[in-house]
Amino acid sequence: MTYEPPTALPRGLLSDDDVQRALASHDFGTVFRIARERAGISYSKIAAECDIKPERVGTLARGQGRITTFEKVVQIADALRVPGALVGLAPRPWEADDAPAGTSRTENGPHVRRRTILQAATGTGLAAALPVFHRPDPPSKITNAYVDRLRERTARLRRLDDVLGGGDTYRVYLGEVQFTKGVLRKGSFTHDVRLRLTALLAEQAQQAGWSAFDGGRHRDARSLYEESRSVARDAQDHDLYGNSLAFLAYQTIANDRRAAVKVAEDSCATITARTPSTVRALLYERLAWACAVDGQPNGTDSALKAAREALDNGPDEPQPDWSVWVDHTELDIMTGRCWTELRRPLRAVPVLTEALARYSDDHARDKSLYLSWLADAYLTAGEVEQAAETVSRALELATGVASTRPRQRLAPLLAQLRPHADIPIVRDLLDQTAG
Repeated sequence: MTYEPPTALPRGLLSDDDVQRALASHDFGTVFRIARERAGISYSKIAAECDIKPERVGTLARGQGRITTFEKVVQIADALRVPGALVGLAPRPWEADDAPAGTSRTENGPHVRRRTILQAATGTGLAAALPVFHRPDPPSKITNAYVDRLRERTARLRRLDDVLGGGDTYRVYLGEVQFTKGVLRKGSFTHDVRLRLTALLAEQAQQAGWSAFDGGRHRDARSLYEESRSVARDAQDHDLYGNSLAFLAYQTIANDRRAAVKVAEDSCATITARTPSTVRALLYERLAWACAVDGQPNGTDSALKAAREALDNGPDEPQPDWSVWVDHTELDIMTGRCWTELRRPLRAVPVLTEALARYSDDHARDKSLYLSWLADAYLTAGEVEQAAETVSRALELATGVASTRPRQRLAPLLAQLRPHADIPIVRDLLDQTAG
C-alpha cells in the first residue's frame, strides 16, 4: 500500500483546537491529559513512548511545569509522530518516509513505537474516542451526505490495517458492520441512498473479513466474505461483488487450489469497461496468485500481464478507497511471490529485492510476509546466508503484530534452515528463536 499511513495518537486529535494550540506552545501536558481522557491511554504508556518518568507525565498533565528543553521537545514530538510544522520544527525525517533502503530499525524505533501506540488506542476504544474517528449519529432520514460521512470514516479506519494486525482491528471493523446493518434496518431513505449504504456495508464486511482472516478467525472471515458477496449483489455493485469473490479465492487456496483458481476466474469475469484500473489489477493479481499456488506458470504469467496492463493504461481518474493501495510496487511484490511459489528464484529475487527496498517498514505485517517469500526464494536458490538474514529481518518486523500469518509463513523457513546450523548466521538465528 502506498497511500499515506495512519499516524500516532496526536494526529488523530488534530481536529481539536485545544490540542493544536497546546502543540504550538509545546504544552505537551495538555496533549497527555486529552490522550488519557479521550482515548484511555495511560500515563505509563505515554511515559514509555516518550521516555519520561510516569510521575513527570502526571505532573505535566496537571498543568505543573513545562517541557522547555529543545532536545526533549523534539524527542516527544517524534515519539508521538507530531508533524514538525505543528511544533515549530522542520519537517521530520519520518514525514517524508525517505529512510534509505535497507535501513535497520530496532524494536525501539519509530515504526514500532507508532504501532504500539495504535495498538493501545484500538484496545481502549480509539475509534470511538478520537474526533477523526467519530461516528456521526444517524439523522431521522438518511441522506447521501450522511452516507458520505460514514464512507469517509470507513476510509480512515481502513488505514489502521497498514500498521496493525487483525487481532487488533477485528473488533473495530466488525463494529462498523454491525452499525451499518442497524442503520439499514431502522433508517428511512430513498432507493438511491439505500443502494449506496448497502454498498458501504459490503465494503465494510470485506474489511472485517480480511481482519478476521489475518487474525486467524477463518470461519468468521468466510462468513463475512459470503455476506459481502450477497450484500454487494443487492447493492448492484459489480466491483465489490468481484472483490468478494477474490477474497474467497484467496482464502480457499489453503484447502482447494483448483477451486480457488475457478473462484478467482469468476471474480475477473466481473470486470467491465467501467471497472476502475486498480480494481482490475487487484482481481488479476489474486488470479495470478491462485494460479501460482496451483502450479500454473502460463496462467500466472497471463494474469500478471493483465494486472500490469490495467495499471499502465488505466485512466487518470479517482479510484475506490478500498483498492487505491494497489500500485506498481504491490504488483511487483505479487510478481515476486508468484515466481517464488513456482520455484523460479532467478525471476523472484530481483523483483522482490527492488520492490521491498521501496516498501515502508511502517507496514510491518505486510513487509514481514513479503520478506518471507524473498527468504523462500533465496533458499530455493541455495543462498542460505541470505535466507537467514532475510528471515531475521522478517521476524523483527513481525514482533508485536497481532497477525497469525507472519509466524505461519516463517516457521517452515526456520525448519528448512535447521540443517544449516553450522553456518554462524543460521546458528544465531536459531538460537534467538529457540523456545
